[in-house]
Amino acid sequence: MTRQSAPELLVLHTVRLVGFADSEAVAERARTSHAEALRLLTMAERAGWVQHDSFAELDGWSLTDSGKVENERQLAAERVEADPDGTVAALYRDFLPLNARLLRAVTSWQIKPTEADTFAPNNHTDSEWDGRVLDELTALSEELAPLTERLSAVLARFDSYMTRYASALHKGRSGERDWIDKSDRDSCHRVWFQLHEDLVATLGIDRASEV
Repeated sequence: MTRQSAPELLVLHTVRLVGFADSEAVAERARTSHAEALRLLTMAERAGWVQHDSFAELDGWSLTDSGKVENERQLAAERVEADPDGTVAALYRDFLPLNARLLRAVTSWQIKPTEADTFAPNNHTDSEWDGRVLDELTALSEELAPLTERLSAVLARFDSYMTRYASALHKGRSGERDWIDKSDRDSCHRVWFQLHEDLVATLGIDRASEV
């Protein structure tokens, strides 16, 4: 049976995944009420696990170093109960080749080499070039779907990634190019990055040590 993560874990984990977000965004992603998210964020702040910052017109929450340690402790304890057979670790290994392809596709979306400049920005005037990238992102979507389905059968919090990626890809294919790679929205790249972070955090892996 799939494991529903505790609200305390989800709120702290959400802050880790999004990096910096206001309480309403945390509540939405953690699938809890704003009042409950704010209560748990305040408790986490008192414990030294998150901090609230305001600058210019922005305000939000971010994870502290001790909060990262606590988040990984919670995740490890949850995984012992929810995944005794090591399914998440096996699926993570299946994810890595897809991740390499995603990074290449996003690079091709952002850069289109020319004879004069190997790192020339892609100005998106070559529909054939962009079409190949979009086809690869679509193929990755089809290969990601069964993987996230199996992940969410273990831990329910993985069940939103496929929907979010597909939604961003649909917008990108419809001409809204920013939905492919921009970090200021739930783009294909951002959703994929957060899935990757969710996996390494769940497994206690340092990204720098990934093969």
